Amino acid sequence: MTMLIVAAAVFLALHLLIAGTRLRDAIVGVIGEGSYMGLFSLASAGGIVWLAISYNAAFAAGSDVLWDFGPGVRHLGTIVVALAFLLGVSGLLTANPTAIGQQAAAAREPTGVLRITRHPFLWGVAIWAAFHMAANGDAASVVFFGTFLVLAVLGTFSIDAKRARKMGAAWTPFATQTSNVPFAAILGGRTSLKLGEILTFRQAAALGAFLAALFLHAWAFGASPFPGGWVPF
Repeated sequence: MTMLIVAAAVFLALHLLIAGTRLRDAIVGVIGEGSYMGLFSLASAGGIVWLAISYNAAFAAGSDVLWDFGPGVRHLGTIVVALAFLLGVSGLLTANPTAIGQQAAAAREPTGVLRITRHPFLWGVAIWAAFHMAANGDAASVVFFGTFLVLAVLGTFSIDAKRARKMGAAWTPFATQTSNVPFAAILGGRTSLKLGEILTFRQAAALGAFLAALFLHAWAFGASPFPGGWVPF
């Protein structure tokens, strides 16, 4: 369990204390954007592997149950995680100035899932992580999935600050028409939800990814997401 906590702390520090901060800007000034991105990608991948290995070890050693909301909550997984995939995968397939190398998209009117939130992928991760925390309820799962929940939510604010700092006035129109918190811009009248824009190939791809994850979950992670523990393969 100690190793899992250390891995979580290092992973969060890497993303919240370096990426998106002025320290990142200083490092880029010394080694260049390309070198920084390469090293950061390697460090992030290594951090995820370390987290996964530490989580499996902590869970296998016996992880104390902190809460148990019962099978009813676990059975909601199909719906909740499907929504997370629809938000997150659709976001990855939509041009978005909050993404790396896509700052030029700020000049266009936000469309599709960006009307819901300008950080669809991160909010998709947050929903996925929050559900797994609630459904599992053991200490190791709280640390593991909680790490991704904290990173996803705080990451939205970190990216906003970085884009405002680096893009200046070019960021303002996009930020004004969108919101970080899902549906806030719609409820505030700054944009409107257009169903035609969110019923596209992006959602079809998201649904396909979700179904693949759903039916392969027991094989890949050793736990069935289906009521009754049904294993399709």
